[in-house]
Amino acid sequence: MATMVPSVLWPRACWTLLVCCLLTPGVQGQEFLLRVEPQNPVLSAGGSLFVNCSTDCPSSEKIALETSLSKELVASGMGWAAFNLSNVTGNSRILCSVYCNGSQITGSSNITVYRLPERVELAPLPPWQQVGQNFTLRCQVEGGSPRTSLTVVLLRWEEELSRQPAVEEPAEVTATVLASRDDHGAPFSCRTELDMQPQGLGLFVNTSAPRQLRTFVLPVTPPRLVAPRFLEVETSWPVDCTLDGLFPASEAQVYLALGDQMLNATVMNHGDTLTATATATARADQEGAREIVCNVTLGGERREARENLTVFSFLGPTVNLSEPTAPEGSTVTVSCMAGARVQVTLDGVPAAAPGQPAQLQLNATESDDRRSFFCSATLEVDGEFLHRNSSVQLRSVTLTFNPSNGPKIDRATCPQHLKWKDKTTHVLQCQARGNPYPELRCLKEGSSREVPVGIPFFVNVTHNGTYQCQASSSRGKYTLVVVMDIEAGSSHFVPVFVAVLLTLGVVTIVLALMYVFREHKRSGSYHVREESTYLPLTSMQPTQAMGEEPSRAE
Repeated sequence: MATMVPSVLWPRACWTLLVCCLLTPGVQGQEFLLRVEPQNPVLSAGGSLFVNCSTDCPSSEKIALETSLSKELVASGMGWAAFNLSNVTGNSRILCSVYCNGSQITGSSNITVYRLPERVELAPLPPWQQVGQNFTLRCQVEGGSPRTSLTVVLLRWEEELSRQPAVEEPAEVTATVLASRDDHGAPFSCRTELDMQPQGLGLFVNTSAPRQLRTFVLPVTPPRLVAPRFLEVETSWPVDCTLDGLFPASEAQVYLALGDQMLNATVMNHGDTLTATATATARADQEGAREIVCNVTLGGERREARENLTVFSFLGPTVNLSEPTAPEGSTVTVSCMAGARVQVTLDGVPAAAPGQPAQLQLNATESDDRRSFFCSATLEVDGEFLHRNSSVQLRSVTLTFNPSNGPKIDRATCPQHLKWKDKTTHVLQCQARGNPYPELRCLKEGSSREVPVGIPFFVNVTHNGTYQCQASSSRGKYTLVVVMDIEAGSSHFVPVFVAVLLTLGVVTIVLALMYVFREHKRSGSYHVREESTYLPLTSMQPTQAMGEEPSRAE
């Protein structure tokens, strides 16, 4: 008697087969079948599968299962057997066999294993991609089966750029994309789709890690660099570097340098324009020909501008006196010097060569006190001539005077008689000399009125008179008389006005007399006075003019 197997372990096919066996008696010479269930199953890699082998042969022997997979007999009975296949990792064909009436009959089924790809990876994108140029997306897929159901999709965000089947192992799917500004910062990825829906299992998706693209625009034109042509040591000057039409401007790198000295630049961007500003300070060790460099880098590419700059040192001019104090008659040396390559000229006398000092020698006299010496310096830098001036005043000459004379006033520079016009501006040029230096004041005789010395003042008629100009010090006093003759301004308006009035009066009188004379001539009489007796006059006829006696008028 066959061993009974719980009904839960029997596949549906076994029940069908059992019913058929019970209803259909065996016939001599009939062909019997061996069925394998399920037929052509699909399962995920590493899964397990229950397989049932059954036959309609009533006198069958023990059913065997032939497979390379790990198997386990779960249950068996008359004309059937159930097996469990575990760790199914690849496609396989299983074979069931049994001997019926001395003959072997077989049945088979093909197991299809599906597996998700082991690796789905988007190849690295370029660090920077120039806008308007093509780049290639590459997706590599390893594993995944069945390949006939595997598709690779390339994505930008969620937008499909390409959809292709995975063919080779490993599979590589590519797509060409034109880079745009909108692609800056966009994520790109690839996705595999294993479509097992026809087998009733669904759609299995696997997506790679996204990769971000950075796009850029860098114009071919160099930056605009504004820098000085020359710069003096220890001085500073602003440097500006500007580049238009780059994207994204905020991610550009700027390098500003004076020679090998990197400048601390402040970078600002507005839209597609970038501006870098720095302050260049020249060092002494940079003297000579140098370059200001502006370097803008974006997307691994660089645009550069250079400007020549000459760093120079312009020392001086310095004017020196050989003696801080010098007695009258002693020799004083005046020298002027400046830095290298500087041509100096002292009071019109040039130095022998650039970089050499210029010198003057003099015997100190009274007239040299407070004398100014002027030195000019000229330096050629990059074709430009730079000028600087300096002067020194010989104020420290010690004049040797006779103690009995005391201070002095230079008569040559202080005229004793001045003739100025009223309401004009003048300067009283008087100088006092001595050691110690005397105080000089000019006071009007008979009053305490003082006029300024050496500075302009407004002159009027009240300044007319004699002044005592006195130089005084601890060594005595010295007085010089100065006379100011102020000419009062004359008014031409009154005489002219009077002359005009007199002329008009005379003309009026003459015209009046002529008018009276003419009127009386017409009437034949002239009135000398209204009260007195008058003689009537008549017009002289021609005959009267010949001596005839005129007739008396009635």
